[in-house]
Amino acid sequence: MLSLLNGALPAIIRRMKTILLLAVVFLMTTPALTQPAKQKSKIETDIVAVMDAQVVAWNRGDIDGFMRGYWNSEKLVFVSGDGVTRGWQPTLDRYKKNYNSSAKMGTLKFGDIQIDVVSKDAAVVLGSWSLARASDNPKGKFTLIFRKFKDGWRIVHDHTS
Repeated sequence: MLSLLNGALPAIIRRMKTILLLAVVFLMTTPALTQPAKQKSKIETDIVAVMDAQVVAWNRGDIDGFMRGYWNSEKLVFVSGDGVTRGWQPTLDRYKKNYNSSAKMGTLKFGDIQIDVVSKDAAVVLGSWSLARASDNPKGKFTLIFRKFKDGWRIVHDHTS
């Protein structure tokens, strides 16, 4: 009996070592696998928070507050219709010119938000917007490119139709 056990023992030990090695590898890689999912979820949450703050600012008539969601740079790009506006200040001026009263601003809603996290500091957002106004209810789609800066996530490119 002892000789049978001696012959099987090395095989059992090898199997146990293999199982132990696989368990260690699994336990070491699990945090690496879940980290990107956690990071992606945090990025999505942070971007939605920026957009929610924009909606709140817009709906209280605060265009300056709404613009905090944009990158304050001359390299900001805003596309709407057949026009391209470059720079944060020209974009702010455009908003203030086109939405110079609460009647024109209406109540903003974003919907159908899809966030594609491209990297730890870049994301693309596809969604829809609508304004509820007394005279009409315009709506459309947008594509936003967000980048992460020291002060948080900001829109660097906005294409709205």
